[in-house]
Amino acid sequence: MIIDTHAHLMFSEFKDDLENVFVRAREAGVEKIVNVGCSKEASKQAVEMAKANKEGRLAGASDENFLYATLGLHPYDALDATDELMEEWEKLITDDRSSGRNRIVAIGEIGLDYFKAKIGHDEQKEAFRKQLKLAMKVDLPVIVHNREADEESLEILKEFFGGKPQLEVVFHCFGSNLEFAKKVWVAGFMTSFTGVITYPNAVKLREVVKEVPMDKFMVETDCPYLAPQVYRGKRNEPAYVVEVAKMIAEVKGISLEVVQKVAVENSKRFFQI
Repeated sequence: MIIDTHAHLMFSEFKDDLENVFVRAREAGVEKIVNVGCSKEASKQAVEMAKANKEGRLAGASDENFLYATLGLHPYDALDATDELMEEWEKLITDDRSSGRNRIVAIGEIGLDYFKAKIGHDEQKEAFRKQLKLAMKVDLPVIVHNREADEESLEILKEFFGGKPQLEVVFHCFGSNLEFAKKVWVAGFMTSFTGVITYPNAVKLREVVKEVPMDKFMVETDCPYLAPQVYRGKRNEPAYVVEVAKMIAEVKGISLEVVQKVAVENSKRFFQI
């Protein structure tokens, strides 16, 4: 069994065959999926889908604990990080807990993107900090998006989690070098890997995979993007997360069963699911 810790199933790429996507995921051994919010609308949809799963209204789901949600604003949507929205999300999380559903399991994806985001760096950092404050207030782990902003991302996280981290933090879709990965691990944070590690040119990223401590990694698809090499050019989906685990096993020289077991343990600890 395995957990896809980062999917975007609310995206339009899945609108026509979501039930079949769930069925294929179950057949591949995926026991849980974390559906990650990255905008106001996507976060709202993620919560609605997870609620439907809990209430038995999600066709194709294996059980009521199959799908979970997160709330977050990707750096592309940093300007939406208003105080009003943070208050709205805090209430949503409180209501989710008081109802007993416990569907909202993280704040993310949030962070910095200095590669493609058209939003200014200062605005991105302000949004990042606001959402980190929310995470601390509601005691939820954090999913970090970091692209070409390694040192600034880590610096901001250390403002909140200097010394021993007060919350779990993961650098999702890790794509930086081994030197930075070691800084992330020393800080007490985790790294999560996608199908990118299966690409022929991802030699340096596989060096990170080889060195990652067994308690510091998770696996994800980031679907519908970044399909593993065997499915390159196709829409990615949760069933394909197994290919990520296979590559980790190959690079580390251990069995797939061990990788899956450890990844599931790490994921359940991180998200408290």
